[in-house]
Amino acid sequence: MKLLMLGGTEFVGRNVAEEARARGGQVTVFHRGHHGPPDGMTVLHGDRRAPGGLEALKDGTWDVVVDTWSGAPSAVRDTARLLAGRAGRYVYVSSRSVYRFPSAARLDEDGLLVDSSPGLGDVAYAQAKRGGEMAVTDAFGDRGLLARAGLILGPWENVGRLPWWLNRIARGGQVLAPGPRDLPLQYIDARDLAVWVLDAAEAGLGGPYNLVGPPGHVTMGELLDACARVTGSDARLRWLAPEAVLAAGIEPWTELPVWAPPGELHDTLHGGDVSKALAAGLRCRPVGETVADTWAWLRELGMRAPQRPDRPAVGLDPEKEESVLRNIS
Repeated sequence: MKLLMLGGTEFVGRNVAEEARARGGQVTVFHRGHHGPPDGMTVLHGDRRAPGGLEALKDGTWDVVVDTWSGAPSAVRDTARLLAGRAGRYVYVSSRSVYRFPSAARLDEDGLLVDSSPGLGDVAYAQAKRGGEMAVTDAFGDRGLLARAGLILGPWENVGRLPWWLNRIARGGQVLAPGPRDLPLQYIDARDLAVWVLDAAEAGLGGPYNLVGPPGHVTMGELLDACARVTGSDARLRWLAPEAVLAAGIEPWTELPVWAPPGELHDTLHGGDVSKALAAGLRCRPVGETVADTWAWLRELGMRAPQRPDRPAVGLDPEKEESVLRNIS
């Protein structure tokens, strides 16, 4: 496979590029030059937001293009138009955020979508991803594959969700654990995403796929237990009922990453129908492997994970956590 990876230096893009290289593919990474790409790849530089920023892509042919862009849809439009006659397939790593909020549990790919357009500039995340999808479909038709990812975890995470939990539990002591313990979660390891995307492209798949593990692949308790196990921490999980967490003024998803209380938000974030992707070969590794590998990578970085500049830092303030735990003692 001749792969053109748009990005390829961080999280999802890096995992896709490395998976393609491991398969013996010829990988070209197009990026702005802010981070170093994996070794053994052809490197092209350009800024898709700048005039003339696609100049490095004016020549060349590829079997597959993979694009993780989450900014202005017009950047996807311009790139897809430029490559439409020189690339076999275009994979756009989109998001389940393209569905109108709130989404009912077990929502499949036919759910109602947010309004957007491929010609838009900077817009909110959901509109940006939907506009990107439209741009790919306009340029590539059924040669465009729309991978609507859910929560993504694993090594190279630059949003901070699993790294925050690992660092917090490694610190030890009493840890506020949002319940219920058996709350089902839905996520995908970035490496499993990479494997599926490349397999699907090779198989000639097109159109939208919800790309995340099955609901209940892990529970909140199993996730935090895995964090405690790999860190070797003496942390003591203090499980709080969802009502108590919310009454304390703690924000789901942001202050307590990954977690959403049972109800509308949880159904939207952790209840998507992924039967189409599973039928198309999606396989998800055990949560223990995702957690252990993320911990090993985090330790290599000195416990400081990279942080995307366009995303706010996540996690609960230590003083706020201590105050809540003290008040329920």
